[in-house]
Amino acid sequence: MRDRWITDWTPSPRWPHYTRANAGEVLPTPASPLGWTFSWENGMVLGWRDGYIRGGNFRFAEFDLERPEVIGSFGGYFYINLSNVRMQGVRNPAVTVEQLDLAFFGADPRIPPYNVHPEDEKPEYLDDISRHTTWVMTATEWPEIDDAKLRAGEMRDARPNLASLTDEELIARARSTQPALIKLFEHHALSSSSSGLPPGILFAVGEAIGDPSIPMRLLAGLGDVDSAGPANAMWTISRVVNASPELTAEFDAGVSMSMIPRIEALAEAGDELASEFLMLGGSFLHEYGSRGPNEWEMHSETWETDPVMALRAVNLIRKQSDDESPTLRNAARAEDREALLGEVRAKIAAMGDAGAELGGMFEAAIGATSFLQWRERTKTTLVKVIHESRMVFRELGRRAVEAGNLAEMKQVFQLLDSEVEAWIADPAAMKDELASRAAEWAELWELEPPFFIYDGVVPPLTEWPKKGANVAAHAAVGDVLQGVPGCPGIARGRARVILDPTDPQGLEPGDILVAPLTDPAWTPLFLPAAAVVVNVGGQISHAVIVSRELGLPCAISVPNATEAIPDGAMIEVNGSTGQVTLL
Repeated sequence: MRDRWITDWTPSPRWPHYTRANAGEVLPTPASPLGWTFSWENGMVLGWRDGYIRGGNFRFAEFDLERPEVIGSFGGYFYINLSNVRMQGVRNPAVTVEQLDLAFFGADPRIPPYNVHPEDEKPEYLDDISRHTTWVMTATEWPEIDDAKLRAGEMRDARPNLASLTDEELIARARSTQPALIKLFEHHALSSSSSGLPPGILFAVGEAIGDPSIPMRLLAGLGDVDSAGPANAMWTISRVVNASPELTAEFDAGVSMSMIPRIEALAEAGDELASEFLMLGGSFLHEYGSRGPNEWEMHSETWETDPVMALRAVNLIRKQSDDESPTLRNAARAEDREALLGEVRAKIAAMGDAGAELGGMFEAAIGATSFLQWRERTKTTLVKVIHESRMVFRELGRRAVEAGNLAEMKQVFQLLDSEVEAWIADPAAMKDELASRAAEWAELWELEPPFFIYDGVVPPLTEWPKKGANVAAHAAVGDVLQGVPGCPGIARGRARVILDPTDPQGLEPGDILVAPLTDPAWTPLFLPAAAVVVNVGGQISHAVIVSRELGLPCAISVPNATEAIPDGAMIEVNGSTGQVTLL
């Protein structure tokens, strides 16, 4: 194995600390060469830079022209530039470095301390930062991202029969997504960075009135969270299955694509529920087919490319009773939130004149919670556009295999963006090179990436440990694992350690989901769970947002939870303290 991978970056001397925290939710595995260079380097990274500049915290001249130092790639693994993120806490008076660290990375003791750099303070940026902060605290709508969502939907609706296009037409279609990705990630960078403000301000309010649980409880029940959409749609499909003895029998017999022709035969024979199932399933794949595990990565399978993953999730959800509907659960959380809003306002009013400024901060923070919803919307839109490129390159890979120019379809994702046109002109010339890269890339999956890169020092790949080499010992009865509060409440149940959301073996209603991290592909697994525990995550991570929508106790940043908690063990999760106790 070489010491560096072909897509690795050189660490920034200016902003030298990097982290896998939150980055692991985005790309848990090594990025493919094409996924990284096509979607990220020549698309989303540039939009990330633009979003930071638009937020007022940076100027264009501070960044490298080709590889803006907002992120990094080491060993093929995606890293967030921690030093760069912290500039928002240094330069924006509305939030501190400590609050940002908690919101984005959790309370990990390994986080390097903030050290002042002479170029950190930028008082000349304050006017632009203040204008942006005022917008964040007062915006009630963001038509720009609603229009972007509409455009992405239209791109999917207008997808032609890819098999009918020439190679050149396919590449032109894929290339058309790159400018869109730049603009869409500008939106996502804005919504992500802005979504760190409300938790920080609410934390200060909670301290002032003596209730530190305020942020968690008031960030629940927001509603209209796009990442919850697939789970809601799957719930509807699951109720159709439960209403039909024939469909129930099909699922009881085992989930596979072979069941679909039999359901189609039922529909053709006049079975209305079978017809409804197929109609809802088709609509689901059209709307949410871009989603799946590791959905930011073009190489990955999604619900459209492998519908069995979605069927397995429906199979899990159908076992729940009707009163566990996510709509009902979110409504309950929203009702609790409204009651708490009234309580907090009353406490602040009782402070008299001393509470006037606090009250203003509180109302501004409540308004700004929309950015947590908008963050999920901007991500959903991005993923839909990435998927259109994915489908193009899968078609090109399929053709190359058919012509004998690739050993396997997915080896097309071993291309670099700069090689695409040359490969189209002479695909046979790179057959051996792409196969060799695929073998080397597979080796990266076996490595455990450093959770932090300190001071720009990246150990050579030959020194990275293998995954599983340092497995944590199982916790014993009575042990308490300390994490970070994610969503309040206490739940007891059987721990189900799930490492792959497409294969939730043994997860039953009332179990506690224990996962390394989560993204929208995991959302259906939240529905039967009594609580959620994850190894990593911050206050605006996916696990927290969805747990709050469903009212599930959630503990995040529980070190080595998937290794320390034995599968099947009885545990108690205290989402208010972040503690997980072995019973």
